Amino acid sequence: MNIVLTGSLGNISKPLAIALIAKGHLVTVISSKADKQKEIESIGAKAAIGSLEDINFLTTAFAHADAVYCMIPFNFMEENQAAYFKKIETNYVQAVKQNKIEKVVFLTGWAADTGDSLLLNQLSDRTVIELRPGSFYTNFYNDIKTIKEHGALMAGYGGNDKIAFVSPNDIAEVAFEELNTPFQGKKSRYVASEELTCDEAAKILGQAIGKPELKWIALPEEQLLNGLIQSGFPQQLAHDFVKMQAETHSGKTFENYMKHRPELGKTKLKAFAKEFAKVYNEQ
Repeated sequence: MNIVLTGSLGNISKPLAIALIAKGHLVTVISSKADKQKEIESIGAKAAIGSLEDINFLTTAFAHADAVYCMIPFNFMEENQAAYFKKIETNYVQAVKQNKIEKVVFLTGWAADTGDSLLLNQLSDRTVIELRPGSFYTNFYNDIKTIKEHGALMAGYGGNDKIAFVSPNDIAEVAFEELNTPFQGKKSRYVASEELTCDEAAKILGQAIGKPELKWIALPEEQLLNGLIQSGFPQQLAHDFVKMQAETHSGKTFENYMKHRPELGKTKLKAFAKEFAKVYNEQ
């Protein structure tokens, strides 16, 4: 098959591209960075350099594809993240329709609301698979500075709050499976590698970096909001983040996840913690 991947050579798209190429598929990788072209070509893929916001570029990049893997990167400069997401989704829908692509696999998140998904609702005559991964292990890299300065992990949730964590490698495996499996219709599929409380996760990471007493503190909403705004988050995006984390803290997100609980992936947090420790000790 001719398959187009978004996400450049990120933590999911790179292993997915390598696996698809090994299977014999023709793979095009979309990236917004021209300096990624040589690296993309070095793994045997074709590079398409441009912006997902450019509908003409996206339509051309999707030409002749049998299937596409779509994701929407966060743009922290956008005040209204929901409007930005809708814009990119609209571009995806138009490019898929114009090129008559039969299969779409797209990435959202375990706290996403599928009811408003344009890809699910406007591509009902195609195979559309929504992947809903839990909290990425790689997000912990963003917490290194906080751990070093405050001796703890901090978010709008923490302590005994239960989280479905996931390795990008396990997401790539599921995406590979869905792209290679015949399916007619649309479905949502949750993806997770391990289910832990925040403090259980903190302990695993803490042991890896020599801080076995490491805790994960749930911040009050107002403190979290002020911290996000002070760090440069646009007002609306900061409020959206606080709301999302409040739902995780309340247990609503995990409760919904349990209704669709998947078979857990093979990459556990202890394995990732070794890589985390290397990065932590280098900073």
